Amino acid sequence: MAMADERNRTFGSWPDGYRALQRLSEAVRGSGLEPALIELVKMRASQINGCAYCIDMHSKDARKQGETEQRLYALSAWREGPFFSRRERAALGLTEAVTLIAQAEIPHALIDEVSAAFAPEELTRLLYLIVEINAWNRLAITTGNPVPGTYHPGDP
Repeated sequence: MAMADERNRTFGSWPDGYRALQRLSEAVRGSGLEPALIELVKMRASQINGCAYCIDMHSKDARKQGETEQRLYALSAWREGPFFSRRERAALGLTEAVTLIAQAEIPHALIDEVSAAFAPEELTRLLYLIVEINAWNRLAITTGNPVPGTYHPGDP
């Protein structure tokens, strides 16, 4: 735990940066994207990035909003099951591509698929959602804070 405290002191000492990311989170929440879609995207990016805190948080928030256990369990294999809508599949595909952008460029066919499922302004909001959760994942993993398992739905 001492190492996590040291990492947090080292990387967590810029309140303006933290508040800016919080403002982005608030904008995403108020963007008009479906709350269930937001939680699925956040969970999937967090799974890919290996952010235990964010996986815990967003699975709890998704359940609180009525998400099913079946869909949450199947999320890492979303392509294989019938549990996700066309719109959710498009969003999850883009989430994976943006999260793993250093491994390959984003295929034009994927952009076409996402553009068919989302209006242009929704697509822009979806992209900011993906950027937001990737930023939180990287902060949580790098600083070791907050501790996985400590989140309770409704916490700020």
